[in-house]
Amino acid sequence: MTEDFAATASELRFALFRLTRRLRCVRAVDAMSDAQLAALGALRAHGRRTLSGLAEHERVTAPTMSATVNGLEDLGLVRRVPDEDDRRRVYVEITDEGEKVVAATVRRRDEVLADMIAELDLDADELAVLRAAAPVLRKVAES
Repeated sequence: MTEDFAATASELRFALFRLTRRLRCVRAVDAMSDAQLAALGALRAHGRRTLSGLAEHERVTAPTMSATVNGLEDLGLVRRVPDEDDRRRVYVEITDEGEKVVAATVRRRDEVLADMIAELDLDADELAVLRAAAPVLRKVAES
């Protein structure tokens, strides 16, 4: 790794950590953990998953994901559905209420971030840099 990449990585890590910390405080259901919201978002984005598939996607252990899903199920935000062809396999899928919670949280977080950006009074060039950075940051996050 070159020194340039290391410096860029350090700056990005610090900025993203601070930004993420501020946005994580904003959610539609205050009682939900970050892990629960992340799992719910993954189910919304990618559809139903097995517990192990969801754990792998979220990079946590199966027991950790099991506890997360149990909490979401207790809140009525996900349900377990047996596979029609293989009854031993069970899928976790988001409920309509879960969809609403994710949508409301995303909307609130977008509003907060938009307000933060607006308060900075960025010029056109700075705003263009932010717009251009978004897909690159997504690419890094999904790698």
